[in-house]
Amino acid sequence: MTDSLGARLAGAIAAKDEAALRALLADDVDFKGLTPGRLWEGSGPDDVVETVLGSWFEESDTIERVVEVAERSDVADTSHVSYRFDLVNPDGSYVAEQQAYYRGGATIEHLRIMCSGFRPR
Repeated sequence: MTDSLGARLAGAIAAKDEAALRALLADDVDFKGLTPGRLWEGSGPDDVVETVLGSWFEESDTIERVVEVAERSDVADTSHVSYRFDLVNPDGSYVAEQQAYYRGGATIEHLRIMCSGFRPR
């Protein structure tokens, strides 16, 4: 993976690394996420960490491998990264993909993530 904010975001989520994820986020990060059936919103690192690592990927979810991380060219001031994970939990084996759009310099100040949900492998 490259050193971009987007690639580091994907890596922190894949590792379920709360400290690394928190370090990427501005103190006042504006967050919205969309999963099948629910819209999530937050305004700070605590909200993002709780949503992504506490609700989307629970303790029983093991991310086995990062299948792909892809970045596209920026749209004006907005960057894009997509990432796909193979994962397992007590219910079976799954694949999940997320698309993230973000803005920021040293940290992510504006974050929008859309998730495919866990799809059976």
